[in-house]
Amino acid sequence: MEKKMKTVSLDELIDKHVGKRGTEARETFENELRIELLGHAIRQARRERQLTQEQLGELVGVQKAQISKIENSVKNARFETILKVFDALGAKVRFSVELEGKMLVE
Repeated sequence: MEKKMKTVSLDELIDKHVGKRGTEARETFENELRIELLGHAIRQARRERQLTQEQLGELVGVQKAQISKIENSVKNARFETILKVFDALGAKVRFSVELEGKMLVE
């Protein structure tokens, strides 16, 4: 007998295994995901500029190890350093801040 597989959306899986939107667990998960994407963007931009981590570190004024940490987990990096990295890469950074459904900064 053939078993049919049920198709579920990514949101449904996240709701089930992490928590529904608005819960502390879900907010933590989504913030960590955003941080992960930031590190990925830095790595991608560095590679597109054909720079090594050491070369980027020299441009920013930090050690290669710091660039590696930023690319792998921005959690422990100073905000100022992250902005310097993007500046050295010639990348534009845009932020948006929303408070209770109202955009404060776009």
